[in-house]
Parts: sequence; structure tokens; C-alpha cells
Amino acid sequence: QVQLVESGGGLVQAGGSLRLSCVASGGTFSDNHMSWSRQAPGKEREFVASITWNGAMVYADSVKDRFSISRDNAKKTVYLQMNSLKPEDTAVYYCAAGTVLFALGRLRPDYWGQGTQVTVSS
Repeated sequence: QVQLVESGGGLVQAGGSLRLSCVASGGTFSDNHMSWSRQAPGKEREFVASITWNGAMVYADSVKDRFSISRDNAKKTVYLQMNSLKPEDTAVYYCAAGTVLFALGRLRPDYWGQGTQVTVSS
């Protein structure tokens, strides 16, 4: 069983930056692929980025060149560095862990965190 806890969300002005963290406990973190997804009010949850157990990264087109996913297996943590934030990035951001990765870097999540709110003001 893996528990995931996200942090780092908050209110930021457009053009600003935030770094989200997701700390895992239980299970074997280094065996898991990790991903970030987000859900805006009234919208479906959407893929943001994923990173494999050995560091291969995939991004949604909407965040490519602005967001960066990374992981520190020693700290059992995955990060999402978000730069040049836009109001449309406003959402609850969730991290997920799993051992199965589908095409285009989409993770089959076995575990989800509780989410962290990111609000970007214009």
C-alpha cells in the first residue's frame, strides 16, 4: 500500500511559478511510475505529466515547455515545477503512482493523493 501526500499549491499571479511535491510512504517508491493530473471545476481530470521509474518523462501539450516533472527516489518524492503559470492552469493537482504505463505516458494509477489546489490569478 502506497500513501501519497501532495503539497506546494497556493495562489500565484499569472506568469509566476510554483513547485508541487508529492511524498510517498509505504510500498517501494522506486518501482512505481508517477504522474501528475489536474482537475478544474466542472471539468474532467486531465493528464499533466508522468515520469517512469527510471526517469523518462512525458508532458501534456498544454504544459510542455512550462512544467517539469522530476523524482528523487531517495526522498520518495516526485515534483512538478510549474513556470509561466496561466489562469487556465487553475485546478486541483493530484499525484498518482502505479506500475503500468500505457501509450503516451499515461499511467494506470494504483494510488492517488488527496490533491493540492493551485489558483492562478490574472
